[in-house]
Amino acid sequence: MTRPVRPGRRGAAALAALLAATGCGGVGSQGDAAAPAGSYSVALTEPDHLTPGNTASSYAIDVLNGLFDTLVVLDPRDGHPVMRAAESVTSPDQRNWTIRLRSGQTFHNGEPVTAQSFADAWNAAAYGPNGWANNSYFAPIEGYRALNPQGGAAPRARTLSGLRVVDDRTLAVRLSAPFSPFPMTLAYTGFAPLPRAAFTDPARFDVHPIGNGPFAMDGDWQHNQRITLRKYPGYRGPRPARAAGVQFRIYAGKDTAWTDFQAGRVDFLANVPPAHLPRARRLLGDRLRATPTGTVDYLGFPAFDHRFADPRLRRAFSMAIDRRAIVDAVFNGAYRPMASLLPPGIPGHRADACGAACRYDPAGAKRLFDQAGGLKGPLELWFSNADPSYEQWMTAVANELKQNLGIRQITFRKVPAADYLSALSDRKVTGPFRTNWVMDYPSAQDYLQYLWGDGNRMGWHNQHFLDLLKQAAAAPGLAASVPLYQRAEDIALAELPMAPLWNWTAYSAASARLRGVQVDGYSSLHLDRVSVA
Repeated sequence: MTRPVRPGRRGAAALAALLAATGCGGVGSQGDAAAPAGSYSVALTEPDHLTPGNTASSYAIDVLNGLFDTLVVLDPRDGHPVMRAAESVTSPDQRNWTIRLRSGQTFHNGEPVTAQSFADAWNAAAYGPNGWANNSYFAPIEGYRALNPQGGAAPRARTLSGLRVVDDRTLAVRLSAPFSPFPMTLAYTGFAPLPRAAFTDPARFDVHPIGNGPFAMDGDWQHNQRITLRKYPGYRGPRPARAAGVQFRIYAGKDTAWTDFQAGRVDFLANVPPAHLPRARRLLGDRLRATPTGTVDYLGFPAFDHRFADPRLRRAFSMAIDRRAIVDAVFNGAYRPMASLLPPGIPGHRADACGAACRYDPAGAKRLFDQAGGLKGPLELWFSNADPSYEQWMTAVANELKQNLGIRQITFRKVPAADYLSALSDRKVTGPFRTNWVMDYPSAQDYLQYLWGDGNRMGWHNQHFLDLLKQAAAAPGLAASVPLYQRAEDIALAELPMAPLWNWTAYSAASARLRGVQVDGYSSLHLDRVSVA
């Protein structure tokens, strides 16, 4: 990958010193109850929801991966779909799909898992007035537009016309156009089934979800304290739990979670804060695991705000940011600076697709900034409180924007993690914001469609971009789709409503009492495979 131009050693050292001085710690967990015997504990940030169709939060997904079996799971070696709740997923033409379920599956309340369970869940998420977070994932299914009309019109239907329950174990799906990656999308938790209880009392279900996976809820979600799971004895799927249970201990900051991990109060930490990596390497040996991921941090711009409508202004911001210096100072060099919207490992990735717009060039940034007319009024930078590194790198960005663009009045809007995604989706942000994407499946569509497509958080729209995505999705295979996705990426990079920053490597830590720990780019931890010594 082409690295951005760096400042001299003195500049990088000064930045590191500044960040060390301004770093902030987290508030501890509110719950210290011991995990049940034979169970283990996992550090977690407070989720927003626990209804699968209504959360895109990686914190929620960490829990849902234990509670629900999706139709397929992705093989960590190459990303191909492996059957889980499904027995088969087939199509004669990439548009009409038949999903056959495994027999004998039940929800944790004993209700059978049927094709109707999936149809009901998908219809609820796709129905626009419900406002569920994963609504856009169902856009490829025929009938989606009738449930999500433009211009505030009332929906013409309540269910997707492209879904048909053939029998208890067979679901027929018709897409609006051929889409070869469709089986991969079914690995995402937003496509999990729901029992009838999810619709009779949705609020109750959100704090005590009833799934079909190897673990069941053990009591309600104790907000900002803990979520406790127990092994489900009636599970008949392909991944029975090896431990008696899992307790997710909720922390307001990862620094506090790391402190508790060192003290033996929590068994697994999915992401060791980068500032603590040198010590973690010394203490843990092979219990510290480095896992390449498809997770990318971006700086988004509220293009719906006239102050950020000019692409030249957005490019100026991007060129004023020294990605390499921030990665070295904040993340101890553990992450990879990005000049592409797509991370390495995604078919179609080009290391320097962004070109000059993602290279550190203070003089060029100032010229573009002035050509765009500068920024009227103060600047607010938005991020969540989920990790102290967010404020650290935003501090570095703020200083570079002051120094390189001459913006003098910059303030922070630090939002509770559980409220942050809704603030972005509801377009409440008033300035550039931190956002990131955790890979659902290894396809350019997973990034470009959901981050830059219809309903994106930036309020950006480009019809040519959308047309190229449709053409790529309908292409007969990967080789035909990649050039189309690359052309779409070029459009998004030219207008830059969201600038790529860096690609994560996850450094997870496990206690000595855990056995069978497995982490990969699709799942922060395979909960079912862990046993306790």
